[in-house]
Amino acid sequence: MARKGEASTSPYGEPRKFDPKFRGPIHNRHCTDVLCCVIFIVVILGYIALGILAWVHGDPRKVVYPTDSYGQFCGQKDTINENKTSLFYFNILKCASPIVLINLQCPTTQLCVSKCPDRFATYIDMQASYRYNKSYWEYYRQFCKPGFNKPLKSVAQVIRDEDCPSMIIPSRPFLKRCFPDFSTKNGILTVANQTTFKDGRGKTRNVTDLREAANGINNVLDARSVGMKIFEDYASSWHWILIGLFIAMVVSLLFLVLLRFTAGVLFWIFILGVIGIIGYGIWHCYWEYDHLQGTPGSDLTIYDIGFQTDFRVYLQLRQTWLAFMIILCIVEVFIILMLIFLRNRIRIAIALLQEGSRAIGYIMSTLFYPIITFILIAICISYWAVTAVFLSTSGEPVYKVMANQTLCKYANLTCDPETFNTTNVTKLCVGAQCTFAFYGGESFYHKYIFIFQLSNAFVFLWLVNFAIALGQCTLAGAFASYYWAFRKPADIPTCPLFSSFGRAIRYHTGSLAFGSLILAIVQLIRIILEYLDHKLKGTQNSFTRFLLCCLKCCFWCLEKFIKFINRNAYIMIAIYGKNFCTSAKEAFFLLMRNVVRVAVLDKVTDFLLFLGKLLVAGGVGVLAFFFFTHRIPVFTQETPTLNYYWVPLLTVIIGSYLIAHGFFSVYAMCVDTLFLCFLEDLERHDGSAERPYYMSKSLLKILNKPNVETKRH
Repeated sequence: MARKGEASTSPYGEPRKFDPKFRGPIHNRHCTDVLCCVIFIVVILGYIALGILAWVHGDPRKVVYPTDSYGQFCGQKDTINENKTSLFYFNILKCASPIVLINLQCPTTQLCVSKCPDRFATYIDMQASYRYNKSYWEYYRQFCKPGFNKPLKSVAQVIRDEDCPSMIIPSRPFLKRCFPDFSTKNGILTVANQTTFKDGRGKTRNVTDLREAANGINNVLDARSVGMKIFEDYASSWHWILIGLFIAMVVSLLFLVLLRFTAGVLFWIFILGVIGIIGYGIWHCYWEYDHLQGTPGSDLTIYDIGFQTDFRVYLQLRQTWLAFMIILCIVEVFIILMLIFLRNRIRIAIALLQEGSRAIGYIMSTLFYPIITFILIAICISYWAVTAVFLSTSGEPVYKVMANQTLCKYANLTCDPETFNTTNVTKLCVGAQCTFAFYGGESFYHKYIFIFQLSNAFVFLWLVNFAIALGQCTLAGAFASYYWAFRKPADIPTCPLFSSFGRAIRYHTGSLAFGSLILAIVQLIRIILEYLDHKLKGTQNSFTRFLLCCLKCCFWCLEKFIKFINRNAYIMIAIYGKNFCTSAKEAFFLLMRNVVRVAVLDKVTDFLLFLGKLLVAGGVGVLAFFFFTHRIPVFTQETPTLNYYWVPLLTVIIGSYLIAHGFFSVYAMCVDTLFLCFLEDLERHDGSAERPYYMSKSLLKILNKPNVETKRH
C-alpha cells in the first residue's frame, strides 16, 4: 500500500478519491450492463425453447431399450416385441468391440428375443437332425427372423440372406444384449465350460476368437456384482454416514469460530515449525559435511565424478552436503527477513482473518448460502443432462445397405426397407440387406443436432458460472454491509444476506452474466482443446501435440486469471454497484497498488483454510475408520456388517471435505471482501471527524492510525 503522497506515482492507477455521497453498499443503486442482461434473458428463453424442441423430437427409450435391425425397440410395451427384452446378434464375431455393440450398430442382423441362447448349436447340425427330431428346429427358430419357417432351405442361402444365424452360443443378457457367457476355468477362457465351438460354416474355432467381439464384458459383469455389494453397504450404513457428515458440519463451524481467537497462534506455530525444520536440516547437512571429513573420495567435486544415475553417489561427497547447507541457509535467512519486513502486513492479514470470523458470527445465515448455490447448479446439471439425452435420441430411423461383399458399391448407402427387395441391390450385391443404422434425419433440426449439443454445453457453462457469480456477489454484499457499518453490530442492516441477494438480482444480473459469459467462453475453448488433444493422441505429429499442449496451458492460466478478476469484480459490484468492466478495472488496480498485502493475505488464508479442511476431513475420517472397523467398543453392537468398510469411510471423508469446503468458501469470500473494503477504507478516509475509518479497532491499532471520536450520520 502506497502512503499518502506516494500514490500519485503508482503505475497501477490513482487511489480512489473521497466520495462524500458514499454510504456503503446499500445506497445509490442502478441497473448495470443492461444489454448483457437482455441477451442473458433471451439466451435463457432460447435454452428453454431448445429443451422443448429436444423433448418433442427426442425419445429416451432409444437409450433404455436396444433396437433391432428394423428400428423396433426390444421389450417396449404395446409392441410386438413386448416380451422380447434382449437383443441377439446373428454373428457376434463381426462386432469389433463392446463399444460397437452397446452404442453403435454392429454389421450383422440383430433380433429381439425373449431369452438368450443357452447352448451351442449350428444351423447345419439342426438341419441334419430335423428329419427325425423337430424339437431341435423349434428351439433354433426363435433366433431366426420372424416368420421364417423353412428349415430345409440350403445352408448357403440361409447364411446369404441371414434368415437364421449360422450358429448360436451360450449367452447371458447384459444391458439387454446377449453376450457370450464367458468364464475362466483353471486360468483358461471358456464358454459354458467349452474351449471350442463350431461356427456353422464347417470350421471349429476357439472361444478366444470371441474375445475381441466381447472384450472387457467379463470385467463389467464382475463390476456389476461389486456394485450390488456397494449398494448393500450404503443401504445398511446410510444413517451413520449422515451422522458423520453432521459431525463434519459441527467441526467446520467450530473451526471458523476458533479462527477468531487462534488464527495468529496457528500461523506462528506453522512458521516457527518451518523455521525449526529448516534449522534442523542445516545442522544435519553440517553434521554430514563434518562426518565425511577424512573419508577417502569424499573431497572429490561433483564435476569430477560427472553425471551418475545412482544419486546415492553424490551423498558421499562433502561438496554435496555443503551445497545443501548453503541452499537451506539462504532459504532460512529469506524467511526470517521476510517475517521481519512483512511482520506488520502479516499482523494485518491475521487481524482480517479474525475480523472475518466476527463478521460471520453476526451474519450466520451466510454459512448456509452454499446450499442455494448447490441447488441452482444441480438444476443446471439436470436440465443440461436431460436436454443432451433428448437431443442425442432425436430423429427418425435411418436404414443403410449392409453387404457381406466388401466391393459392393451400394454398401452403407441409405435405403427403404419396404421397397428394398424390389431394387437391383440384392441382385448386384448378393446377401445385401436394408438394416437399421441409427436415428437421424434430413430436416434443418436434424442437420444441426451437433450445433444444438454444443449450444447446450455452452449455455450450461454460462448458467453454472452465473450461479457461482450470484453467490459470490450476494455474500460480498452481505459482508460489505457489515464492514461499512460504522457502529458494529448496531448499524448492520436487517437481513443483510437477503437484501444483498435482492440487490444482486435486481440491479446486477447483467454484470454477473457478463463476467460469467467471458469465463464460459474460455472454458468451452478448453473443452474443445481437450477433445482435439484426445483425437490426436494417436498421431505422430509432434508439432501439433506441442501446439495443443501450449494452448491448453495458456487457456488454463487464462481461466485462473479470469476467475480471480471476476471474483474481485463481483465484490466491487456488491460495494459500489457499478458495471462489470469498471468494477474489474478498479479492483485490479486496487489490488496492484497493494500487491504485497494481497500476496501475504492470500497465503495466510490458504494455509489456515487448508489446515481446517485437513482437520475436518482427517479427524472425521479417523473417527469413521475406527467406527466402521469395529474398533470402538462402545459402538460394537451398533456398527453395521459391511462388505467393504471403505465404501462408507470414503463417502464420509469426501463428504466431510466438501462440507468443510462449502463453509470455508464462505469464509474465504468474507476475508476477500473485508480486505477490499479495508483497502478502500484506507484510500477514502483519513480518520478525521469528516472522514473516519470504518475498520475495527484492532486494525486501527496495528496500523497505528487514530480515529477521531465522532458519530456517523
